[in-house]
Amino acid sequence: MKVSERDEICYRLCDQGLVKFTKEVTKINISPQGKLLLDSKKVVSSITEEELKLLKATVKGAIPPSETGINSTYRQAVIADLADQGLIEVVAQKIKEVWLTEKGKQFLCQGYSSRSTAKEISLKMLSDYLQLMRTNICSDYSKPDQKITSKMSNGKPTDSEILAVIRGLDHNLGTDNYLPIFHLREKLQPPLSRTELDQALYRLERSDQIELSSLQEVRAYTPEQIEAGIPQDIGGCLFFIISY
Repeated sequence: MKVSERDEICYRLCDQGLVKFTKEVTKINISPQGKLLLDSKKVVSSITEEELKLLKATVKGAIPPSETGINSTYRQAVIADLADQGLIEVVAQKIKEVWLTEKGKQFLCQGYSSRSTAKEISLKMLSDYLQLMRTNICSDYSKPDQKITSKMSNGKPTDSEILAVIRGLDHNLGTDNYLPIFHLREKLQPPLSRTELDQALYRLERSDQIELSSLQEVRAYTPEQIEAGIPQDIGGCLFFIISY
């Protein structure tokens, strides 16, 4: 389908709580306020070196983030910070990833009814739907004892154990349910690798056990702490963990 039609459907389903998605900034430009700041004498003291570099890169016109000259690890955090200050404008962005929420899965398994008059569907579509139903039914049978069952080998923690660590760290550190990811990495790497922990966090988010929030104010943390986040193409790196 057309991109505009697809995006409209994604936004509508998101409003209904059936899907969630991430977006990617594809083009940015300096704002009038940003131009005024560059022309003033306060520019050096009011923004960071990376923010100044990005502003200068956009002076001649709209550019993609890759042409800003900012390290990809924290590029999106710098963009988000400048956008929040009104110093740059997001000219274009696109939907990057879409996934079903638990509400969406429940709707497909229990509430969906097609009005299509098509005489046939592909076997791939049928297989995908049957797999969704099998997964949902198995999940229902396992409650309330089983929250998440993706157990790792070699004595590595399960997703439910990782969730318990998140809640324990948040309580002990007093982060008010806004736990920076670098604390979790310090605790669980090893035995987990960085990729394994990232994948576990994504699974916990897709099952609505946690929410991953981006970093907006980069000045409050060291470069090493920021690098411990999960890089994204929009909204800054995923940096905070909110548990439910």
